[in-house]
Amino acid sequence: MHIIETKGLSHHFTKGRPILDQINLRVKEGSIYGFLGPNGAGKTTTLRLILGLLRKQQGEVLIFGKNFGKHRTQVLRRIGSLIESPSIYGQLTAAENLAVWQKIYRCPKSRIPEALHLVGLQDTGTKRAHQFSLGMKQRLSIAVALLHEPALLVLDEPTNGLDPGGIVEIREMLKRLNREMGVTVLISSHLLPEIEKLATDVGIIHRGQLLFEGTLEALLERQRQVSRIAFETDDSPRTLQLLSDIGQAARHDGSSITIPSVDKQAIAVLNRKLVEHGIGVHRIATVEDDLETIFMNLTGEGGLKD
Repeated sequence: MHIIETKGLSHHFTKGRPILDQINLRVKEGSIYGFLGPNGAGKTTTLRLILGLLRKQQGEVLIFGKNFGKHRTQVLRRIGSLIESPSIYGQLTAAENLAVWQKIYRCPKSRIPEALHLVGLQDTGTKRAHQFSLGMKQRLSIAVALLHEPALLVLDEPTNGLDPGGIVEIREMLKRLNREMGVTVLISSHLLPEIEKLATDVGIIHRGQLLFEGTLEALLERQRQVSRIAFETDDSPRTLQLLSDIGQAARHDGSSITIPSVDKQAIAVLNRKLVEHGIGVHRIATVEDDLETIFMNLTGEGGLKD
Protein backbone atom coordinates (compact mmCIF):
# COMPACT_ATOMS: atom_id res chain seq x y z
CA MET A 1 0.00 0.00 0.00
CA HIS A 2 1.17 3.54 -0.76
CA ILE A 3 0.71 5.72 2.28
CA ILE A 4 1.27 8.85 0.13
CA GLU A 5 0.47 9.30 -3.55
CA THR A 6 0.63 12.48 -5.55
CA LYS A 7 -0.74 12.53 -9.09
CA GLY A 8 0.26 15.28 -11.50
CA LEU A 9 1.18 17.63 -8.66
CA SER A 10 2.23 20.99 -10.13
CA HIS A 11 2.72 24.43 -8.62
CA HIS A 12 3.61 27.96 -9.75
CA PHE A 13 4.59 30.92 -7.62
CA THR A 14 4.82 33.23 -10.66
CA LYS A 15 3.93 32.98 -14.34
CA GLY A 16 7.41 31.66 -15.13
CA ARG A 17 8.78 28.13 -14.91
CA PRO A 18 6.76 25.91 -12.53
CA ILE A 19 8.26 25.16 -9.12
CA LEU A 20 6.79 21.65 -9.45
CA ASP A 21 5.94 19.96 -12.72
CA GLN A 22 3.77 16.82 -12.72
CA ILE A 23 5.17 15.19 -9.56
CA ASN A 24 3.96 11.60 -9.11
CA LEU A 25 5.27 10.55 -5.71
CA ARG A 26 4.57 7.13 -4.15
CA VAL A 27 5.63 6.46 -0.56
CA LYS A 28 5.15 2.86 0.55
CA GLU A 29 3.74 2.09 3.98
CA GLY A 30 6.48 1.07 6.39
CA SER A 31 9.27 2.64 4.34
CA ILE A 32 11.81 5.35 5.04
CA TYR A 33 11.52 7.45 1.90
CA GLY A 34 14.44 9.76 1.18
CA PHE A 35 13.31 12.75 -0.88
CA LEU A 36 16.52 14.05 -2.42
CA GLY A 37 17.41 17.13 -4.39
CA PRO A 38 19.64 20.21 -4.42
CA ASN A 39 18.52 23.25 -2.48
CA GLY A 40 15.71 24.92 -4.43
CA ALA A 41 14.74 21.73 -6.26
CA GLY A 42 11.15 21.77 -4.96
CA LYS A 43 11.38 19.44 -1.94
CA THR A 44 9.88 21.80 0.64
CA THR A 45 7.15 22.97 -1.72
CA THR A 46 6.15 19.34 -2.32
CA LEU A 47 6.00 18.60 1.41
CA ARG A 48 3.99 21.77 2.08
CA LEU A 49 1.46 20.77 -0.57
CA ILE A 50 1.22 17.24 0.84
CA LEU A 51 0.53 18.64 4.32
CA GLY A 52 -1.91 21.31 3.11
CA LEU A 53 0.37 24.19 4.12
CA LEU A 54 0.13 25.52 0.56
CA ARG A 55 -3.06 25.69 -1.47
CA LYS A 56 -2.96 23.02 -4.15
CA GLN A 57 -3.15 24.41 -7.69
CA GLN A 58 -3.02 21.30 -9.85
CA GLY A 59 -2.97 17.56 -9.24
CA GLU A 60 -4.16 15.19 -6.53
CA VAL A 61 -2.83 14.22 -3.10
CA LEU A 62 -3.85 10.90 -1.56
CA ILE A 63 -2.77 10.02 1.99
CA PHE A 64 -3.75 6.72 3.61
CA GLY A 65 -5.72 6.12 0.40
CA LYS A 66 -7.93 9.16 1.01
CA ASN A 67 -8.20 12.38 -0.96
CA PHE A 68 -6.48 14.94 1.27
CA GLY A 69 -8.75 17.80 0.27
CA LYS A 70 -11.88 15.87 1.24
CA HIS A 71 -10.56 14.22 4.40
CA ARG A 72 -8.07 16.82 5.66
CA THR A 73 -8.84 16.69 9.39
CA GLN A 74 -9.06 12.90 9.51
CA VAL A 75 -5.76 12.51 7.64
CA LEU A 76 -3.81 15.13 9.64
CA ARG A 77 -4.63 13.33 12.92
CA ARG A 78 -2.38 10.48 11.71
CA ILE A 79 0.55 12.66 10.57
CA GLY A 80 3.44 14.15 12.52
CA SER A 81 5.63 16.73 10.81
CA LEU A 82 8.64 18.99 11.19
CA ILE A 83 8.92 21.59 8.45
CA GLU A 84 11.78 24.07 8.70
CA SER A 85 12.57 25.47 12.19
CA PRO A 86 11.75 23.55 15.39
CA SER A 87 8.50 24.59 17.12
CA ILE A 88 9.62 24.74 20.74
CA TYR A 89 9.53 27.21 23.67
CA GLY A 90 13.03 27.99 24.91
CA GLN A 91 11.97 28.92 28.46
CA LEU A 92 10.27 25.56 29.03
CA THR A 93 11.73 22.13 29.76
CA ALA A 94 11.31 19.29 27.30
CA ALA A 95 8.41 17.84 29.29
CA GLU A 96 6.75 21.25 29.61
CA ASN A 97 7.02 21.79 25.87
CA LEU A 98 5.27 18.49 25.26
CA ALA A 99 2.61 19.34 27.85
CA VAL A 100 1.58 22.33 25.73
CA TRP A 101 1.17 20.14 22.66
CA GLN A 102 -0.48 17.35 24.65
CA LYS A 103 -3.38 19.70 25.35
CA ILE A 104 -3.61 20.68 21.69
CA TYR A 105 -3.51 17.06 20.49
CA ARG A 106 -5.79 15.92 23.36
CA CYS A 107 -3.74 12.79 23.84
CA PRO A 108 -3.04 11.06 27.20
CA LYS A 109 -0.47 12.67 29.52
CA SER A 110 1.31 9.34 29.58
CA ARG A 111 2.46 10.09 26.03
CA ILE A 112 4.82 12.81 27.30
CA PRO A 113 7.41 10.52 28.96
CA GLU A 114 6.89 7.95 26.18
CA ALA A 115 7.69 10.50 23.46
CA LEU A 116 10.71 11.82 25.37
CA HIS A 117 12.02 8.28 25.70
CA LEU A 118 11.54 7.65 21.96
CA VAL A 119 13.85 10.54 21.10
CA GLY A 120 16.33 10.00 23.95
CA LEU A 121 15.45 13.10 26.01
CA GLN A 122 13.99 11.35 29.05
CA ASP A 123 16.85 12.48 31.31
CA THR A 124 16.85 16.22 30.54
CA GLY A 125 14.91 17.01 33.76
CA THR A 126 14.65 20.73 34.55
CA LYS A 127 17.02 21.84 31.79
CA ARG A 128 15.42 24.56 29.65
CA ALA A 129 15.10 24.07 25.92
CA HIS A 130 17.17 27.19 25.17
CA GLN A 131 20.10 25.36 26.81
CA PHE A 132 19.77 22.40 24.45
CA SER A 133 22.16 21.74 21.60
CA LEU A 134 20.72 22.06 18.09
CA GLY A 135 20.53 18.27 17.86
CA MET A 136 18.55 18.08 21.11
CA LYS A 137 16.19 20.79 19.86
CA GLN A 138 15.63 18.82 16.67
CA ARG A 139 14.89 15.68 18.70
CA LEU A 140 12.47 17.61 20.92
CA SER A 141 10.66 18.87 17.82
CA ILE A 142 10.41 15.31 16.56
CA ALA A 143 9.03 14.30 19.98
CA VAL A 144 6.30 16.93 19.48
CA ALA A 145 5.54 15.41 16.08
CA LEU A 146 5.35 11.93 17.65
CA LEU A 147 3.23 12.87 20.66
CA HIS A 148 -0.10 11.80 19.14
CA GLU A 149 1.33 8.48 17.82
CA PRO A 150 1.22 9.26 14.09
CA ALA A 151 1.49 6.55 11.45
CA LEU A 152 3.39 8.93 9.14
CA LEU A 153 6.28 11.28 9.99
CA VAL A 154 7.19 14.02 7.48
CA LEU A 155 10.52 15.77 8.06
CA ASP A 156 12.08 18.56 6.02
CA GLU A 157 15.90 18.61 6.26
CA PRO A 158 15.93 17.57 9.95
CA THR A 159 19.75 17.31 10.09
CA ASN A 160 20.45 20.78 8.66
CA GLY A 161 23.18 22.50 10.67
CA LEU A 162 23.91 19.50 12.88
CA ASP A 163 27.41 18.26 13.62
CA PRO A 164 28.29 14.65 12.65
CA GLY A 165 27.29 13.36 16.10
CA GLY A 166 23.89 15.04 15.87
CA ILE A 167 23.31 13.64 12.39
CA VAL A 168 24.03 10.10 13.62
CA GLU A 169 21.65 10.58 16.58
CA ILE A 170 18.77 11.64 14.32
CA ARG A 171 19.49 8.86 11.83
CA GLU A 172 19.53 6.09 14.43
CA MET A 173 16.41 7.46 16.12
CA LEU A 174 14.46 7.45 12.82
CA LYS A 175 15.58 3.92 12.00
CA ARG A 176 14.46 2.77 15.45
CA LEU A 177 11.06 4.48 15.10
CA ASN A 178 10.55 2.84 11.74
CA ARG A 179 11.74 -0.59 12.86
CA GLU A 180 10.15 -0.79 16.31
CA MET A 181 7.07 1.44 16.00
CA GLY A 182 6.25 0.87 12.33
CA VAL A 183 6.25 4.62 11.59
CA THR A 184 6.53 5.47 7.89
CA VAL A 185 9.05 8.29 7.40
CA LEU A 186 9.23 10.78 4.53
CA ILE A 187 12.44 12.79 4.92
CA SER A 188 13.76 15.44 2.55
CA SER A 189 17.47 16.13 2.29
CA HIS A 190 20.20 17.36 -0.04
CA LEU A 191 22.71 15.01 1.66
CA LEU A 192 22.87 11.86 -0.45
CA PRO A 193 25.46 10.00 1.69
CA GLU A 194 23.24 10.41 4.77
CA ILE A 195 20.08 9.23 2.98
CA GLU A 196 22.04 6.25 1.66
CA LYS A 197 22.60 5.14 5.27
CA LEU A 198 18.93 5.64 6.22
CA ALA A 199 16.40 5.18 3.43
CA THR A 200 14.75 2.11 1.98
CA ASP A 201 13.29 4.09 -0.93
CA VAL A 202 14.44 7.18 -2.77
CA GLY A 203 12.95 9.95 -4.90
CA ILE A 204 15.23 12.45 -6.64
CA ILE A 205 13.83 15.84 -7.65
CA HIS A 206 15.54 18.58 -9.65
CA ARG A 207 14.12 21.81 -11.01
CA GLY A 208 10.63 20.72 -10.09
CA GLN A 209 10.77 17.36 -11.88
CA LEU A 210 11.00 13.88 -10.36
CA LEU A 211 13.99 12.28 -12.11
CA PHE A 212 14.11 8.99 -10.22
CA GLU A 213 11.90 7.04 -7.84
CA GLY A 214 12.50 3.54 -6.58
CA THR A 215 14.15 1.46 -3.92
CA LEU A 216 17.64 2.23 -2.68
CA GLU A 217 18.62 -1.13 -4.17
CA ALA A 218 17.43 0.07 -7.60
CA LEU A 219 19.65 3.14 -7.26
CA LEU A 220 22.57 0.92 -6.26
CA GLU A 221 21.86 -1.27 -9.30
CA ARG A 222 22.12 1.83 -11.46
CA GLN A 223 25.53 2.32 -9.88
CA ARG A 224 26.55 -1.20 -10.84
CA GLN A 225 25.29 -0.76 -14.40
CA VAL A 226 27.57 2.20 -15.03
CA SER A 227 30.67 0.51 -13.60
CA ARG A 228 33.74 0.09 -15.81
CA ILE A 229 36.81 -2.13 -16.00
CA ALA A 230 40.16 -0.32 -15.87
CA PHE A 231 43.38 -1.73 -17.34
CA GLU A 232 46.71 -0.22 -16.28
CA THR A 233 49.47 -1.34 -18.64
CA ASP A 234 52.98 -0.35 -19.75
CA ASP A 235 51.64 0.90 -23.11
CA SER A 236 48.34 2.75 -22.90
CA PRO A 237 48.17 3.78 -26.62
CA ARG A 238 48.64 0.19 -27.84
CA THR A 239 46.19 -1.09 -25.20
CA LEU A 240 43.57 1.40 -26.39
CA GLN A 241 44.16 0.44 -30.02
CA LEU A 242 44.02 -3.31 -29.37
CA LEU A 243 40.84 -3.18 -27.30
CA SER A 244 39.19 -0.94 -29.88
CA ASP A 245 40.24 -3.29 -32.71
CA ILE A 246 38.45 -6.23 -31.06
CA GLY A 247 35.24 -4.29 -30.60
CA GLN A 248 35.56 -2.94 -27.06
CA ALA A 249 34.33 0.61 -26.40
CA ALA A 250 37.63 1.60 -24.79
CA ARG A 251 38.68 5.05 -23.65
CA HIS A 252 41.70 6.68 -22.12
CA ASP A 253 40.84 7.59 -18.52
CA GLY A 254 43.76 9.14 -16.69
CA SER A 255 46.50 6.57 -16.23
CA SER A 256 44.33 3.64 -17.34
CA ILE A 257 42.21 2.41 -20.23
CA THR A 258 38.60 1.68 -19.31
CA ILE A 259 35.85 -0.37 -20.95
CA PRO A 260 32.21 -1.00 -19.95
CA SER A 261 31.82 -3.70 -17.29
CA VAL A 262 32.16 -7.32 -18.46
CA ASP A 263 32.19 -10.66 -16.63
CA LYS A 264 35.27 -12.38 -15.18
CA GLN A 265 35.70 -14.72 -18.13
CA ALA A 266 35.78 -11.83 -20.58
CA ILE A 267 38.32 -10.00 -18.44
CA ALA A 268 40.57 -13.07 -18.50
CA VAL A 269 40.32 -13.27 -22.30
CA LEU A 270 41.18 -9.58 -22.70
CA ASN A 271 44.11 -9.88 -20.30
CA ARG A 272 45.45 -12.85 -22.26
CA LYS A 273 45.19 -10.96 -25.57
CA LEU A 274 47.09 -8.01 -24.16
CA VAL A 275 49.88 -10.26 -22.86
CA GLU A 276 50.04 -12.17 -26.16
CA HIS A 277 50.65 -8.84 -27.93
CA GLY A 278 53.56 -8.03 -25.64
CA ILE A 279 51.71 -5.55 -23.44
CA GLY A 280 52.52 -5.74 -19.74
CA VAL A 281 49.39 -5.59 -17.57
CA HIS A 282 50.08 -4.02 -14.19
CA ARG A 283 46.56 -3.82 -12.78
CA ILE A 284 42.94 -4.67 -13.59
CA ALA A 285 40.19 -3.12 -11.43
CA THR A 286 36.47 -2.41 -11.36
CA VAL A 287 35.65 1.30 -11.29
CA GLU A 288 32.20 2.24 -9.99
CA ASP A 289 30.62 5.67 -9.93
CA ASP A 290 29.63 6.36 -6.34
CA LEU A 291 26.06 7.39 -5.58
CA GLU A 292 27.14 11.02 -5.36
CA THR A 293 28.26 10.86 -9.01
CA ILE A 294 25.02 9.19 -10.06
CA PHE A 295 23.10 11.89 -8.20
CA MET A 296 25.03 14.58 -10.05
CA ASN A 297 24.43 12.80 -13.36
CA LEU A 298 20.73 12.63 -12.68
CA THR A 299 20.42 16.27 -11.72
CA GLY A 300 22.88 17.61 -14.30
CA GLU A 301 22.10 18.77 -17.82
CA GLY A 302 21.98 15.74 -20.10
CA GLY A 303 22.03 13.42 -17.07
CA LEU A 304 20.69 9.90 -16.76
CA LYS A 305 16.99 9.34 -17.37
CA ASP A 306 14.73 6.40 -16.62
